[in-house]
Amino acid sequence: MGFKIAVAGATGNVGREMLNILEERGFPAEEVVPLASRRSVGTEVSYGDRTLKVKALDSYDFSGTDICLMSAGGSVSKEWSPRIGKQGCVVIDNSSAWRYDADVPLIVPEVNADAIEGFTKKNIIANPNCSTAQLVVALKPLHDAATIRRVVISTYQSVSGAGKEGMDELFEQTRAVFVADPIEAKKFTKRIAFNVIPHIDVFMEDGSTKEEWKMVAETKKMLDAKIKLTATCVRVPVFIGHSEAVNIEFEKPITADEAREILREAPGCLVVDKREDGGYVTPLESAGEDAAYISRIREDSTLDNGLNLWVVSDNLRKGAALNTVQIAEMLVARGLIKPKKQAA
Repeated sequence: MGFKIAVAGATGNVGREMLNILEERGFPAEEVVPLASRRSVGTEVSYGDRTLKVKALDSYDFSGTDICLMSAGGSVSKEWSPRIGKQGCVVIDNSSAWRYDADVPLIVPEVNADAIEGFTKKNIIANPNCSTAQLVVALKPLHDAATIRRVVISTYQSVSGAGKEGMDELFEQTRAVFVADPIEAKKFTKRIAFNVIPHIDVFMEDGSTKEEWKMVAETKKMLDAKIKLTATCVRVPVFIGHSEAVNIEFEKPITADEAREILREAPGCLVVDKREDGGYVTPLESAGEDAAYISRIREDSTLDNGLNLWVVSDNLRKGAALNTVQIAEMLVARGLIKPKKQAA
């Protein structure tokens, strides 16, 4: 007997990717129901070789559904996730709405799998920010080996992190450059085509952006509250794939060779680190792949016990849809949920 799965926000980039990954990975779903706002009702989405019609989230009865993969945005999740949870359906939420709630586990399966046990308090599990997810997959095995003291990160984040509108804007502006049409910035604060923008999400009182704050708060919650972390998050004219230049200071000595071997054995990591032309991974190669790719591993001569890394991942997969499905797989593998139809 399989599980009944709902995907809320099924018409968006991440929602569609969730449907693809559920089918790709052979998730034990007996039924998959795509949900969205009323204006999307009847829209067709793909699930493997099947075509499913979208239903309205606000009129759907979740009492017979086992898991809801939520990718409908923070305000929708704030309103609907508690209601869905109270109907006995476990919500795995991709927005930032529940990440910092003490009663909601924030999970990356390769990093803090055991924290999932706390989901029963609200029947909600949070997925981290896309830029944080790939970072902590790389940091976790190194932290276990040599204890991380401080991390400095510069991100190079693709426009797909801003949704379909971000991807459309990059395409439209790039075309406009070549045909000499007027260029209009709608989704982003400045032109993104052939440019970079050091601004993701809203500004905070200390001058950092919310995206930068998220990376700090989420890494501390999932990995270790004692780690000091600072980030500069930048939007770049890349369609899919986030990249990060990561500088790490450790408490204990660790060489680049040792780090390379540790990361080669770590779950979710794939080391591609040849000191030659092209011996590293760029976001273009990461698109459609599941791993956090790690390149440019080298010692930092300005620090005692310092390393530099280059980390690249498909933000729509590991940063969002894949991680969400992996959490659902953990619930099943650990026997934390049973299909309601079977239980009945």
